[in-house]
Amino acid sequence: MVASGNGGPIRVLIVDDSLVAREMLAQILSTDSGIEVIGQARDGAEAAEMVANLKPDLVTMDIHMPRMDGLEATERIMAFTPTPILVVSSSVHGEGMGAAFDALKLGALEVIKKPEPRDWAELERIGREVIRSVKILANVKVITHIRGRRDQRETEGPVLSANGGRTIVAIGSSTGGPSALLDVLGRMPSDLPVPVVIAQHIAEGFIPGLVSWLDSGCQLKVVEATDGAQLQPATVYVAPTNANVVVEAQNLRLAPAPRGQLYVPSADALLESVAKSHRRRGVGAILTGMGADGAKGLKALHDAGGATIAQDEATCTVFGMPKAAIERDAVDAVLPVTAIGEAITALVRA
Repeated sequence: MVASGNGGPIRVLIVDDSLVAREMLAQILSTDSGIEVIGQARDGAEAAEMVANLKPDLVTMDIHMPRMDGLEATERIMAFTPTPILVVSSSVHGEGMGAAFDALKLGALEVIKKPEPRDWAELERIGREVIRSVKILANVKVITHIRGRRDQRETEGPVLSANGGRTIVAIGSSTGGPSALLDVLGRMPSDLPVPVVIAQHIAEGFIPGLVSWLDSGCQLKVVEATDGAQLQPATVYVAPTNANVVVEAQNLRLAPAPRGQLYVPSADALLESVAKSHRRRGVGAILTGMGADGAKGLKALHDAGGATIAQDEATCTVFGMPKAAIERDAVDAVLPVTAIGEAITALVRA
């Protein structure tokens, strides 16, 4: 049983303006003895008050609500009573999806599809994802998150070698990744001379929304990766959720994940393929995320002579993936997220 920091069950506050949605989430969470639903809020204002009073281990947050929506509630909670927040959204496509990713910029940890009583097999799968996400995120140590925080630009470690001839950038990210990716890509110019390929761990169904959100927030063209796609400069390719993306020379290939692979798409698979096909001409980065995916692949790229970067602990939502890469001696430079985009640009323009 996964326990909260106090040794008991994980205490969850459900926030949604729909009674049906609240009760469905409560029923799903109650099937696990390691989780206790301690309250339900009907809007963001009620949620902020209940978080302050009940001090839950995690909040499930709807976005579109009356009086105070999920964005304002997330901002208020993270500013005054920082608590892990899991966005549970029915908006998988369209404009509403952008709001769900905006919540991640404000400090929410992850976004997942809201369970709906349509297809019972699908409902069971989503229910398992909700429980798994709650158990993982409840123990993440969140920090006060106020917009307008100091822009951190200090660097650690050696200066990256600008030896020219770079041909590709590969990035791996997980928990907290969408907002980190927006920060990194948003600092790259529209004439970036190389393609960027991303493996981001995210719940099924959210890649189209993530692609649209990133595309609207940066100067580069952002698309979903497809099998056989020919890589183009100034274009960002985001891996789908159901396959690994690998690089073969100037083309992308989608490969089925081996049995037992924990995260799909795999940052390791992406980075190892870049190490094999581009060697010293590749640039790799590992951003915020739980676990160790990407550490082995970044090490392979590092050993092949490529330039490698890890996001620093101070700006990570979860320092797991960057820390694992640093401990493998796979990283040339450890940088705050606000400096990574500019560092990559300098490398590929040298």
